[in-house]
Amino acid sequence: MKIEAFGVEHFYAHEKVLNGVDIEILSGSFIAIIGESGSGKTTLLSILSTLLQPSLGTVRYDGKLLQELGSIDRFRRTNIGFVFQFHYLISYLTLRENVALAALDTTRIDPLLSELGIEKLGGRYSDEVSGGERQRAAIARALINRPSVVFADEPTGNLDTKNALGVYELFKRFASEGTGFVVASHDKKIADYADIIIEMEDGIVKQIHKR
Repeated sequence: MKIEAFGVEHFYAHEKVLNGVDIEILSGSFIAIIGESGSGKTTLLSILSTLLQPSLGTVRYDGKLLQELGSIDRFRRTNIGFVFQFHYLISYLTLRENVALAALDTTRIDPLLSELGIEKLGGRYSDEVSGGERQRAAIARALINRPSVVFADEPTGNLDTKNALGVYELFKRFASEGTGFVVASHDKKIADYADIIIEMEDGIVKQIHKR
């Protein structure tokens, strides 16, 4: 899937947080959006991932506007995955049950947990595993329906360096297999893993680096 943003601007009340952003995202790319707090990276991520409508400008998904895609919920479930800083696992469900809740095909769950190295933890609850293992379960939930693109907002914000780098390695590996990743982060280490680094500052794209 190709996602194209043209002239995207966004306001919160009278505060302008995005100013004429143009960007293109292709499946199979690992894209990092980096910048300081308040640079607009999370707002841009929310718009690209269909969670927020821009105040001005357009976003197209394989050439179609969001309103031309039919059911937004269906489109998200089959095309887009989400990973957040605070994983948002349901505490009274096991890791496997959390993934199953999002799954269109439950036969994919165990192979995916195995691929992520947490197959033996599927029967445990989120408070019984480490932060890195919880985030791997959240990544499994995002990947379970084989989306075209996974959007991640500060996915390593609560992880130590070792686990953070492990998450980036996973993103890079799955990107090489065809899933796109768009990650908003203030962690500069992500630049060592991403194919494309988009630097944001004061609501504009300052620079785009390609590896």
